[in-house]
Amino acid sequence: QVQLVESGGGWVQPGGSLRLTCVASGSWFSINAMGWYRQAPGKQRELVASRTSSGTTNYADSVKGRFTISRDGGKSKATLQMNSLKPEDTAVYYCNAEGVHTPVEERDYWGQGTQVTVSS
Repeated sequence: QVQLVESGGGWVQPGGSLRLTCVASGSWFSINAMGWYRQAPGKQRELVASRTSSGTTNYADSVKGRFTISRDGGKSKATLQMNSLKPEDTAVYYCNAEGVHTPVEERDYWGQGTQVTVSS
C-alpha cells in the first residue's frame, strides 16, 4: 500500500506564496509521475502541474510562470512552489502519484487534499 501525505496549504493574500509538499510512503518499484491537481467548489478537478521521473514537466496554462513543481527524496517527494497567487487559485489541492508500480499492481494514488485559500 502506498500513502501520499500532503502539507503546506493555508491562507494567503493575493500576490503571496505557498509551498505544498507531498511525500509518498510505502513500498514500490517506481513511480512514473507525481503531480498536483486542484478542485474549486462547483468545478471539476484539474491538473495543476506534474513531473515525471525523467524530469518532464507539465503545467496548466493558468499557472505557467507562477508555479514550479519539483521532485526529490529519491523521487518520492513532490513540491509545488506557488508564487504570485491569485484568488482564482483558491481550491483543494490534491497530490497524485501516477503509475505506481508495486509488487502487486500498477495504479495511481491520491492524497487527501489540502486547502489553499487566496483572499484579502
